[in-house]
Amino acid sequence: MNSRTPSSRRERSGRSRSRDTPSREERKEVTRRAIIAAALKLLDERSFSGLSLREVTREAGIVPAAFYRHFESMEALGLVLIDESFRTLREMLRSARAGKIDPNRVIESTVEILVAGVAEQREHWRFIGRERSSGVTVLRYAIRTEIRLITSELATDLARFPGLKTWSTEDLNILASLFVNSMIIIAEAIEDAPDSAALDEIKRTAVKQLRMIAIGVDAWQPEAPGETAEAVDAPGP
Repeated sequence: MNSRTPSSRRERSGRSRSRDTPSREERKEVTRRAIIAAALKLLDERSFSGLSLREVTREAGIVPAAFYRHFESMEALGLVLIDESFRTLREMLRSARAGKIDPNRVIESTVEILVAGVAEQREHWRFIGRERSSGVTVLRYAIRTEIRLITSELATDLARFPGLKTWSTEDLNILASLFVNSMIIIAEAIEDAPDSAALDEIKRTAVKQLRMIAIGVDAWQPEAPGETAEAVDAPGP
């Protein structure tokens, strides 16, 4: 049978259609993303606790029963939104660890990356800012867990810096917490900026704030084993 037989043409045509038609998993992922996008859109002006499953599915263009093929509950959807919302911050910190930030402009570059990250995921940051201190309890705890994990990861990295190798685990975690909490607050302020002038002012203040933390790092004297903070700070005779 040569290559021009009807059977061969049907086989080639079938393979072509198979390549052009999305697979079941691809269609499932498209619907999942539509649900996430619909939730974020609806959360623009309200808290997660005020969001209903029917509203989300109507916005996503699916029937309510189809929701459960992708998420076990509305809380499960909220947890996915939290994970995606913190991805920008995690990637930013990992970029810094990988040496992708200009070493001569570490603070300025960090703020610029944060501004770009918020611009790309403004809806996510609006969601986090609203749910961080209020809203559904399980989501609030999940946000706190994400912040603790990022802080712990950053503290581990800080311990590798020559000037910080003598710092205690507690001091490193406190320093990491200062940086992480500052970045989250800065991100929330960026998300709320009404215009470019306000954004420039936020960036200027953010750089100053992070520089103050950096100056404190240089001045801090870690406690010796068994030594109290009062003993370290006490003036000499």
